[in-house]
Amino acid sequence: MLETQTEAELLPILICPDPKLRKVARAVTQEDAEEVRELIPEMFATMYKAPGIGLAAPQVGRLLRVITVDVAPKDVPAPIALINPEIIAKSEETAVQQEGCLSIPDQYADVVRPARVTVRYLDENFHKKEIEADGLLAACLQHEIDHLNGVLFVDYLTPLKRNILLRKLAKAQKEMHAR
Repeated sequence: MLETQTEAELLPILICPDPKLRKVARAVTQEDAEEVRELIPEMFATMYKAPGIGLAAPQVGRLLRVITVDVAPKDVPAPIALINPEIIAKSEETAVQQEGCLSIPDQYADVVRPARVTVRYLDENFHKKEIEADGLLAACLQHEIDHLNGVLFVDYLTPLKRNILLRKLAKAQKEMHAR
């Protein structure tokens, strides 16, 4: 699969406040299998190029419940594609991770989430799987699954912090387009 990622087409990443980022993605069905098999290598290629550690299909304008993640060191890729992921268990214990988002470029904030999660999903061959995660992987999975529900990491911030961050993003976008 990694070979196809180098040839895979790069997809444009939607930037906040694009309204598609606030839409709920629909579940993938067997009828979507071919489209999803083409989409996954494109999502990995786009995510790695960005560079990022996670990407959800709505971020590339596809309202399907598909996410890609890879929190491994760059020299040891460990890509995971999850179709129709759902959190089936989460710890009472919480953890704070600094989060950023490819759809909210160059903006970061501490986000409190459950420290551990168990996620049920389908792999690229539509086989049922489960993954238990903690640390960065747990935060990344929760962040990307949120995207499938139209939720952004800034939604976890206080209104004041969220407004400051989104104003900084708007200013940076304006400056970039002025060049």
